[in-house]
This record gives sequence, C-alpha cells and structure tokens, in this order.
Amino acid sequence: MDKKFQKLLLSILLDLVGLIPFIDVFWAPLSGFIMTKMYSGMKGKIAGIISFIEEIIPFTDVVPTFTIMWIYTYLIHHSKHQSLKV
Repeated sequence: MDKKFQKLLLSILLDLVGLIPFIDVFWAPLSGFIMTKMYSGMKGKIAGIISFIEEIIPFTDVVPTFTIMWIYTYLIHHSKHQSLKV
C-alpha cells in the first residue's frame, strides 16, 4: 500500500480516537504532537497547534483535523505545485 494512503488510514483512525469522550485533556497535547511528527515543517507546526486547540475546546471533536490535513497535503497543496510546473 502506498505510504500516502497509509497516512490517510492513520489520519482517519486518529480522528476517530478524538471522538472518545472525556479524554480531551490527555488527547489534545498528544494529537498536536502526533500532527507535528506526521507533517514536517511549518505546516506541521501550524496543524499541530490547530489540532491541539480543536481537541481541547469542548464539542469540536467532530472536526476531522488529521484527515483535513491529509487532504490539504496530498490533494490541495500537491495540485497547486503540479499546476505551477506546467
């Protein structure tokens, strides 16, 4: 299986973990850390901060932050770079 699709499956799994009630205090910093490790550079740091904030604020756990970051990285950002090469 392609590494980017493995990362997609991991992202979906991590988003599902974020739906578990009453673990926000522990999960928020861990999700931010994991996000920075999954995506390097400035975009990983920004995504890590967003992930932390999204998980720590009550009732925002339904936002699939990891999956959104995967979509941004492999579909949106990638297609922008492809169109610049033309």
